[in-house]
Amino acid sequence: MDNIILIGFMGVGKGRTARALAEDTGLVAIDTDDLIESMAKKKIRKIFADQGEPVFRGLEQKVADWLNEHVTGTLISTGGGFHQVENLRDIGIVIYLHGRVEYIVEKIMAHPNATKKIKKRPLLSDIKKAKELFDSRLPQYRKSADHIIDVEGKSVAQISSEIIRLLKLERRG
Repeated sequence: MDNIILIGFMGVGKGRTARALAEDTGLVAIDTDDLIESMAKKKIRKIFADQGEPVFRGLEQKVADWLNEHVTGTLISTGGGFHQVENLRDIGIVIYLHGRVEYIVEKIMAHPNATKKIKKRPLLSDIKKAKELFDSRLPQYRKSADHIIDVEGKSVAQISSEIIRLLKLERRG
């Protein structure tokens, strides 16, 4: 089985969806940002601050190359810019989780740990800049995707079920 790669804007729920899919299917879920932090031995925020975005994007490509060579049958949640790696489609089936910026921010602000979640994604604290970045990435997300799932108004369980039906995955148990 191919890997299943979840792409989309920061905060849209790629990690939560991958964990729900893992629970529902028994597949393993991994996160590219976690892999980058392990590889670099520092937090992504620190990589950006100390070395800049080009170094971070290089690390994303290094992770993409590793995934392509060594990982199969796995659920892969990605950072918001991971869709830009050269070999994305070689790694697996790409599913774009779509939600408007306003919806994403509204969901995060309603979360009990909203302050922590916004701190992890400082760009979302400036809605105007976040919207500009989202608008610039939207055509790229759509072009990179094999499938698009609209997440607005759906629970993580509903999104997981939709992906299971779409890809004809086997449910656990």
